Amino acid sequence: MTDSLTLRLAATVHAARASQNLSVSALAERSGVSRAMIGKVERGDAQPTAALLARLSAALGMTLTEMIARAEGDDRRLVRADEQSVWTDPDSGYRRRAVSPPVGGPLELVEVELPAGAEVPIAAGAYRFIHQQIWVIEGHLRFHEGNDVHELDVGDCLQLGAPAPCVFVNPTPRPCRYLVALAKHSGSSQPRS
Repeated sequence: MTDSLTLRLAATVHAARASQNLSVSALAERSGVSRAMIGKVERGDAQPTAALLARLSAALGMTLTEMIARAEGDDRRLVRADEQSVWTDPDSGYRRRAVSPPVGGPLELVEVELPAGAEVPIAAGAYRFIHQQIWVIEGHLRFHEGNDVHELDVGDCLQLGAPAPCVFVNPTPRPCRYLVALAKHSGSSQPRS
């Protein structure tokens, strides 16, 4: 069963790819996602995971928040707490709340709840055109940034370094909540091939 957000995400990925005159093969090469999986996503036959959407959005020059906002057709400058877009990763249960208004400004705030024992890997390419900081609000986060492992507790704030494969891990029996602040590098609207 396909939900309406999955279908809107399918249309958003397809439209973004077409607007950049990218073939499925070119997007596959740029994102590291197979042509078959891109086809399934664009047809709405697969509910994409956080890791998959991060790869596709980065390859298309968008943050994950921008991609979801486009899929929802949202362009407000004010978004009330009860109206903020929430998306849950079907694999890990990772829950992502877009705190910032979705109009595509230079700064985004995203609140994440990572369930107990969950792990979410994100490819290095997802970080190539953004600055990012992580601030832990509740619980404990083990963050793998390339070969570095950061153990983050409540109140700790980490600024990410150069793009590297990352894994968000909650090694505890309780949920972990953290805020991610993202800012695009100046002058970067499209990733380079």
